[in-house]
Amino acid sequence: MLLSATSQLMKKQLPARTIDNLIPPYKNYEYYKDCDQLPFRFKANRFDMVNAWWLIEASTLVYAEPEFVTEKFQKNAGFAEVKFFEDSTTQCFVASNDRFAIVAFRGSEGRLREGDSNPGYIWADWITNFNFWPEQWNHGGKVHRGFKAALEEVWTDLAGHITRLQRKNLKIWLTGHSLGAALATLAADRYGKAQGLYTFGSPRVGDPDFKKDFNMNACRFVNNGDIVTKVPPSGMFRHVGELKFIDSDGIIHDDADYREEVNDASQRDLKKIFNPINLTAKGFADTLLDPLIDHAATFYAIHIWNSIPEVG
Repeated sequence: MLLSATSQLMKKQLPARTIDNLIPPYKNYEYYKDCDQLPFRFKANRFDMVNAWWLIEASTLVYAEPEFVTEKFQKNAGFAEVKFFEDSTTQCFVASNDRFAIVAFRGSEGRLREGDSNPGYIWADWITNFNFWPEQWNHGGKVHRGFKAALEEVWTDLAGHITRLQRKNLKIWLTGHSLGAALATLAADRYGKAQGLYTFGSPRVGDPDFKKDFNMNACRFVNNGDIVTKVPPSGMFRHVGELKFIDSDGIIHDDADYREEVNDASQRDLKKIFNPINLTAKGFADTLLDPLIDHAATFYAIHIWNSIPEVG
């Protein structure tokens, strides 16, 4: 896609690396800005950076309240229909038009929702995350017990809706960030007919047998030192999907550069710890905060936007 000089899409600046910019929802973020110039390539059967941007936008957006999410999907991204599926620990949106649908799972919540003073759903998300004992998966191998139980909460209604959309010849894409990425991975494997799966900041989901049996068009993004991508323990679980690693300069590397994921994050943190200038309470605090900041969905979204070839 060639853009004229007057319609050149500009790179975005990252927000300040603060705790306020870490915890969703991100109400001030401009969702799907300029998406009319970069349409979703819904028939793609291999990695596409434009599609990655559409899907991280969805994964970031769905942390907000249903009314806000629905408005942005419809007015900003041009989806005709938005369905919301919810239970005690699981929330999922399906945005569709006459060509494709995006199934986006919400990740772990860290703030009270507007007008709600009960933090029970926040605790429920974290209980789900820590309930990681392996449990048998009907499609092969074993998976994280908490993630499996969370998907079961909405699966019957969600699968029925997706099936109806696919009968209309819509291409089905699944996505999510953090906990949402884990649920999207299980949903994609269970459904088995999706056009693609893109995840962002995903924890590990299944054991080696699950990984061996997992077979679909899938990509997973890891932003530098993102701590969530390091759990649960690698001895019990494995990642799935083609790795796209974002280094500290915002450059996205392919699977072949996996060693750079470890080296880049580790070297940065070691320099902070052992640099005498940084050996202060603030320096240690920054070192601990960085892996959490790297997990923020908006950082994924901006790095991916800036990596689209048409953006300059």
